[in-house]
Amino acid sequence: MRYLHTMIRVRDLQQSLDFFCTKLGMIECDRMDSEAGRFTLVYLCAAADKKQALETRASLIELTYNWDTEEYTGGRNFGHLAFEVDDIYQTCQNLMDAGVLINRPPRDGYMAFIRSPDNISIEFLQKGQALLPQESWLSMANTGSW
Repeated sequence: MRYLHTMIRVRDLQQSLDFFCTKLGMIECDRMDSEAGRFTLVYLCAAADKKQALETRASLIELTYNWDTEEYTGGRNFGHLAFEVDDIYQTCQNLMDAGVLINRPPRDGYMAFIRSPDNISIEFLQKGQALLPQESWLSMANTGSW
């Protein structure tokens, strides 16, 4: 068995692409529009996974945009995505600077959570060992749910 992708449904494709590509730095690898099915599929990969993603079509996120309006609630759109990052503090700071709310700050130097515009939880895990705890992260409270 081989992991291929995670599919999440999105309400606003442009808003989601701005979030995943502009703010998180993911790359659009492929796109398919289905007139008959009335949907668009956009496949994204992390920059470090681009070569593998293009060769194997693995380690992808599939954004599914249904052209007809539908409100997605718990479970219908997914649980969470997880990414390993080189510096969790810098990653969270960059996201905050871009206007993204950090729902679970990296108080432990290892784990943080944010949410996408479609309320998908995204987990960041520090690559290797946890970084030493530091302020202002150490005293930052959780915000909302994650």
